[in-house]
Parts: sequence; structure tokens; C-alpha cells
Amino acid sequence: MNDTALDSPPGATAPYRETDWPLNHITLAGLHWPAASNTNSCPVLMLHGWLDNALSFARLAPELTGRGHVYAMDMAGHGHSGHRPTGQGYLLADYVADLAELVETHFRTSGHSQVDLVGHSLGGIVSLLYAAAFPERVRRLVMIDSLGPISRAPEEVVGQMRKAIEKRMTGSGKHVVYPDMQAAAKARQGGMIPLSHEAASMLIARSMKQKGDGYVWRTDPRLRHPSMIMMDESQVEACLGKVVTPTRFLKAEKGLLASRPELASRTNAITNLDLVSVPGSHHCHLDGDVGPVVDAVRGFLNDAE
Repeated sequence: MNDTALDSPPGATAPYRETDWPLNHITLAGLHWPAASNTNSCPVLMLHGWLDNALSFARLAPELTGRGHVYAMDMAGHGHSGHRPTGQGYLLADYVADLAELVETHFRTSGHSQVDLVGHSLGGIVSLLYAAAFPERVRRLVMIDSLGPISRAPEEVVGQMRKAIEKRMTGSGKHVVYPDMQAAAKARQGGMIPLSHEAASMLIARSMKQKGDGYVWRTDPRLRHPSMIMMDESQVEACLGKVVTPTRFLKAEKGLLASRPELASRTNAITNLDLVSVPGSHHCHLDGDVGPVVDAVRGFLNDAE
């Protein structure tokens, strides 16, 4: 693991260090907020949502450094991390495999047998599946507006696979070139999951790269391709049932999961889970008043000390 000191972007509350983690087939990048004091506490590892990056945690992470080191990774294809090779896609299981290798090769070798995981959206899904498969490696799990993979009915499996294969064959199209970062921030602000201008500006600082006189998305365009294979609801609940790690689910009051019909059965599927409702939208940890999220995450992690 390599650390390089950086200045924080506008809106961030504490300095951090740029970090990279070489794995066997890809190099992941991320950010490191050093512990506020000398400690050997279990490190916190944070995983962002789809099309976001490690700066998604720029407001939450600094508030957790009182108990130890805090890291946020750019998942493959996002931020400054590497992209999958030509001919591969972004399978959910591959994200879980990346996380497993990262913990084994860069955290366990530094003397930590466990990590605390904090995941938002897609990052929460990946963290949950990792905790289900490797419970001995996860001390505590926090999911922010996230409670397991999106499911599809069994009769939809073949149609989903066909759609994904057709998209892989046709490709992703041309890059959109933005004249400046303000234009890119405005586009992100009004995206599929809207953000405030301040939150969008913070995220795109790590999601854009210069091309000629303009800027293009650094994220791999294949991230927008349909998933090749998706679980049905019974498979999802079976995975949830394997989670024995103490788990906290933060449900955003105006988030994506606020009215999902399967929410009750999913929360019941995890034996050691508590649910905390927090104000805000899907990005409640980044956008608006993040105080309730900070309190809920910090309190849960500190309870285990």
C-alpha cells in the first residue's frame, strides 16, 4: 500500500492521503484519513455507490478518525482505480473478490485480522456479500441506504442476459466532452440520482479527466451496461441469512429504499441487524446535514470497543 499526502477538495472537512492497493489483476486506488491518535484499532474500510468514488465519504470519514484509521476505496472502474480488461464486465461477484483480496493482502498483512465495513448503495451490497462469505474478517458492518442486491424474477434471467450481451457487442458509444468542470458538475447534479451542486462538485473532482480542451468521465463506460446475471429474491435472502456480523442498516427517509416492498423480509433475514432511519436522500452521508449519519455510524462502531 502506498500513501501520498494530498490537499482536501472544497467541502471536505479534513486532509487525506491518496492510496493505491496493487492486486493480482488490477490496482485499486483510494483515500486514507489517518487516525487522530496512535491506535491499533480495527481499521474502517468504506465502499461507495455505483458511478461514485471514494470522495463520497469526504464528510463522513474524517468524523471516524477518533477511533482509528479510515480508508475509502475506488471500486474497479471508478475514480482512480483500474478498469477491467477488454472482454470483461463488472460482475457483482468480482467486486466481492476484489474486496476479499484487498483485505487479505493489504490489511491482514499489516496486522489486522478484521475490518469494519461501511458501504453505500452498491458498496453496501458488496460489503454485505463479503461479510456473508467471510464473516471472520468483518467486525462490524454498516450499510447506508443499501440492503442487498437488486433481484429479478427467475423468468427474467434469460432476457436480462440477452440484453447485457447485446450491449456488450454494440459497445458504449462516444465520450461526452464537457467544456469545464462546472458543466460536468451540473450534469452530475441532475443525474439519475440528483445531488446538490456542492455534493456533485466534490464527487466529480475524482471522476473526471482532461481530454483536449475539455473534460470526460474517468469512470469506465461499461459500468452502465446491464448486469449479466442477477439473483432472484430467494437467493438474496439466503445470502442475507448468512450474515452473522453485527450489522446496522441506515435507511434514508427519502432514499431509494424508503418504500421497497421486500424491505421487511430482508431486514428479518439478517439475525444481528438493527435499523436506523436517518433524514435525507440516497446520498445522506454526503449531501445536506450528515450529522445523523455520522452519529449513527460512529456510535455503532464505537459500541464494539
